[in-house]
Amino acid sequence: MRTGSFVLSLITLVASYAMPAAAQTPVRINWTAVTGAQSGMFMAKQEGLFKKNGLDVELIHIPSSSRGIQAILAGEIAFSFMDGSNAAQATLKGANIVLVAGATNRQVFSLMAKPEIKKITELRGKKIGITRVGSSTHTSALYALGSAGLKPADVQLLPLLEVPNIFTALAAGQIEAGMVSPPTNARAKKAGFVELMNIAKEGPEFVSVAVGTSRAYIKANEDVVRRVVRSYAEGIQIFKTNKPAALKMFQNQLKVKEAEILEDTYNQFREYLEYPPYVTRKAMEAVLNDIAASEPAAKSAKPEDFMDMRFVAELDKKAGGK
Repeated sequence: MRTGSFVLSLITLVASYAMPAAAQTPVRINWTAVTGAQSGMFMAKQEGLFKKNGLDVELIHIPSSSRGIQAILAGEIAFSFMDGSNAAQATLKGANIVLVAGATNRQVFSLMAKPEIKKITELRGKKIGITRVGSSTHTSALYALGSAGLKPADVQLLPLLEVPNIFTALAAGQIEAGMVSPPTNARAKKAGFVELMNIAKEGPEFVSVAVGTSRAYIKANEDVVRRVVRSYAEGIQIFKTNKPAALKMFQNQLKVKEAEILEDTYNQFREYLEYPPYVTRKAMEAVLNDIAASEPAAKSAKPEDFMDMRFVAELDKKAGGK
């Protein structure tokens, strides 16, 4: 990726848009999961980037893409992290949700299992933990199962609401396997569980985590959206280039203390967090192909119907990108 010139120009650009505290605009942003995939917002809050861009941001936690989307439509929040599938399905049903920045265009999840299970095919008839039906963990689980010739009916998928709950259930012997993201996959490895598949490495390009809002909000608050995306982009830049600051964020936000787990989580997300933070067309095409069976309208839809990358593109252009 073109990070060098983008980084230097973005820092200058952020400084030029800094606003006095009195002019700060309140904005509520939802984070959905205990994962490093949402590090850009956490870093922006920790490093004071929102304030530099004239924003008074409140980060709240609603642990679900679909519930985050509902809160946007109700006017309770302005932005939420969300997966591509939920965003696309909501828009196809008339919600007019749009993605304005990308986090991961890969499904950064590991299918972890009890040590006696060596292959995905051995999960037939077993219980597998996910967060919610329709979530990124669900989509990733279906991909992993399908790669081994298993169908959803061949296993029991158990919604456990939060990724850490999946590890807790795995450790307690309540499930045989679970789909988890960093830092939870590192904790599972340390506890002796085996990684049957790393979806980020072995799976397709796919919009797993992105930042979304409504088109109505953009129309009414275009400059706020611009400043949020700018803050988020610089947050990712600091994450990738300032490891001590990133590890501090993991300790405070994700409650990770163990040095080896901090290191593993950082290395995984340093590789997979998008910078510049585009949602790629290929990744959105994969989402539409995936949901087409249940959402026939997806077959004729275009990736651009669900993405508004102009705010990222503005930063990229000012930084000397294409």
